[in-house]
Amino acid sequence: MTVFLDFEKPIADLEGKIEELRHLSTAGDFNIVDEVSKLQVKVDKLLRQTYGNLTAWQKVQVARHPNRPQFFDYLNELVEDFLPLAGDRTFAEDQAIIGGFGRLGGQTVLVIGQQKGNDLESRVHHNFGMAKPEGYRKAKRLMELADRFKLPIVTFIDTAGAYPGIDAEERGQAEAIARSIEACLRVRVPLISVVIGEGGSGGAIAIGVANTVLMLEHSVYSVISPEGCASILWRSAGKAAEAAEAQKLTAQDLYKLGVIDRIVPEPMGGAHRHPQEAIKAVGRAIEDALSKLIQMNGDSIQEHRSHKFLSLGTKGV
Repeated sequence: MTVFLDFEKPIADLEGKIEELRHLSTAGDFNIVDEVSKLQVKVDKLLRQTYGNLTAWQKVQVARHPNRPQFFDYLNELVEDFLPLAGDRTFAEDQAIIGGFGRLGGQTVLVIGQQKGNDLESRVHHNFGMAKPEGYRKAKRLMELADRFKLPIVTFIDTAGAYPGIDAEERGQAEAIARSIEACLRVRVPLISVVIGEGGSGGAIAIGVANTVLMLEHSVYSVISPEGCASILWRSAGKAAEAAEAQKLTAQDLYKLGVIDRIVPEPMGGAHRHPQEAIKAVGRAIEDALSKLIQMNGDSIQEHRSHKFLSLGTKGV
């Protein structure tokens, strides 16, 4: 079922009319076919206008769209012979972060991704993509394993943030995130990260300290959600749109600031309208980035990554 966002109402109205006409059409009814074609042209034009001028808050809504392709969609389409590995060898298995080895573009890689779930049952199972400490400790363990076998690492980021519950804090959430970041900086193999939806807070950066950071055109990446930011600054989540604008959380803003390295274009109307096209575009971008990094030796790869992040924010200083 197609889910329309608030700002897509004019598009929804036109597409509703198209569906009505299609139900009414009969073989040889050229008048209705002609009218459907005209309406489709209007829809395409409206999509280009709307998605060519999205505000930061509208991009947040698109990044959270329930039909947007998630990690498992990318995994199933891009990775062959995937072998999942479970557990942090300390406490438990975390279902918000999934990791394992497989072949991407013919190259054996470690793949780590955050899965939100696409219905109530799967969302609860994956804790809405919000990992607990054991999830980040698992990511650290797998990255160190990939480093030992000299295999590249690809991570897919899509989380509102790390799980903020009391049990997670009791088990050292902040320390687990810090250790995962440290592992990202220490490995001597190529590391590529892709923000495919929401890149929220430490939950995202824990697996996002990469040589190359890619970001889908309508995804977002920020230190806190717009609602959380608004609640702190204005004591009202109703100011989320203003907060989103001020946070500079869009791919376009972050590319200008040097936080990310490349924007992956989405199909017209967003990845949720044409998921296969978006997934293939991400696959091509990963393979392109990997082909450049794989030529470098371990010392150069590690130094490149460290320099990239230590130099952030120093322009003009």
